[in-house]
Amino acid sequence: QVQLVESGGGLVQAGSSLRLSCVRSGRTFENFAMGWFHQAPGKQREEIATITWNVGKTWYADSVKGRFTIDRDKDKNTVYLQMNNLELGDTGVYYCALNVVADTTGYDYWGQGTQVTVSS
Repeated sequence: QVQLVESGGGLVQAGSSLRLSCVRSGRTFENFAMGWFHQAPGKQREEIATITWNVGKTWYADSVKGRFTIDRDKDKNTVYLQMNNLELGDTGVYYCALNVVADTTGYDYWGQGTQVTVSS
């Protein structure tokens, strides 16, 4: 199995930055992808950033493009989400997830989430 553990959330003011981390352990796959999801209070979970592990190809939702950056450290089995210029709407729980086959839909493993609260 796969374990994903997020960290780095917290309470910050609008306009500030946070970096989330997600450490992956357990089984590995030949060509997989990692993603970050955001679930705002009372709303559905939204995919906001993805990265393919081998090539490092990235994708961003329009809501975070230009403000957030996804990256990975292969040696540390860790994917990061650098969040800059945070907005009130970025408040919510952030989850990382793993798709065992990159460039396909659907995620197979999920972390427990980390809370981010942006205040004015």
